Amino acid sequence: MKIELSEKALAWQAKARKYADEYLQPHEVEAELNDGMLPDEVSARNKKRAIELGFSAIDVPKSHGGLELTLEEQVAIWEQLGRVTNALSWCFSEPQSWMFDACTDEQIERYVLPMMRGEKKDCYAITEAGPGSDVAGLEATAVRSGDDYVLNGEKWYVTSGNLADFFWFQAQVPDERGDALFLVDQGTEGIEITATPKFSHTYAAHHPTYRFTDVRVAASQRVGKVDDGLAYTRSWFRHERLMIGARSCGAAARLIEEATAFANARIVDGAPLSEKQAIQFMLADSVTELYASRLMTYAAARANDRGEDVKSLHSRCSMVKLYVSEMANRVADRAVQIFGGRGYMRENVAERFFRELRVDRIWEGTSEIQRLIIARSLIKRGLDDM
Repeated sequence: MKIELSEKALAWQAKARKYADEYLQPHEVEAELNDGMLPDEVSARNKKRAIELGFSAIDVPKSHGGLELTLEEQVAIWEQLGRVTNALSWCFSEPQSWMFDACTDEQIERYVLPMMRGEKKDCYAITEAGPGSDVAGLEATAVRSGDDYVLNGEKWYVTSGNLADFFWFQAQVPDERGDALFLVDQGTEGIEITATPKFSHTYAAHHPTYRFTDVRVAASQRVGKVDDGLAYTRSWFRHERLMIGARSCGAAARLIEEATAFANARIVDGAPLSEKQAIQFMLADSVTELYASRLMTYAAARANDRGEDVKSLHSRCSMVKLYVSEMANRVADRAVQIFGGRGYMRENVAERFFRELRVDRIWEGTSEIQRLIIARSLIKRGLDDM
């Protein structure tokens, strides 16, 4: 299924596909059967190669030694990496461009650039038990105390917390009637893991719950000014929602390919399973929805690259996240059905994606949150300005 992409995007697409096929995909079943873990030498090799290819620098400004790729090019990369299960593509850190606007020179040197070089890994301590992904309703606090801030709050689903060197911690600043982000080193006194839940997917990256109790950080660890934290978190959400769309497209494409190959090879009543009309209908619906999803995702990326109105971009990224994540779940369900009993085995790609893709309708804002964002944009701005 070809859609029009720039020459540079096509080149990155080919590079990412080759990496996914040769370095990651062969280790999926091994990871699945070993709690998401791979041998240290394999993980180190995969990370090293990803950094050599430039994947950790794709959103880093050229002024800081990065590649500063367009979002169209970044989507082309993450679409191919999304073909791989067990989050094996998370083997490298990926600094985002907003960090270079938000952070001081010292913070960039200490935290952000080491991520690009593969020396540090971050995690986001944003979500809470009550407000969930409604960042405006967070209850964690940061109170100024001399040259420090004192942080308190409980953060849920801190993805990759078990592998990270530092947190992006979001809190209300009561004295200033606003919110802010803080850079907090892992191991700082007062940080406690209260739970490490088991989830449906099998990833090396866990999602612990952390309690921050009177955690003192220097004022220099604060990112930006009052209320900047919310703005930068929304920038992060737009980027992540778009890349969820990209990864979901890649996952759906692989599922369709694998299910089609199986249906062609499986003989039922003397003929390939793919000749059964019921199977053809499932494949046809999947291909059609994938085509629409790819067009939507790349169109939103190009709108970002053109620098269109940020409110319009926010709603478009929500549309991508909503439609494409839901699409991939439908494709995974059909693929399991086509594979039959084989599709229920953990060694089967359809079974793994069936579990893994489900969370894409939840994190970075649930499907219901995306619908609210889209509907409010329609009501306030009208259809032509969305």
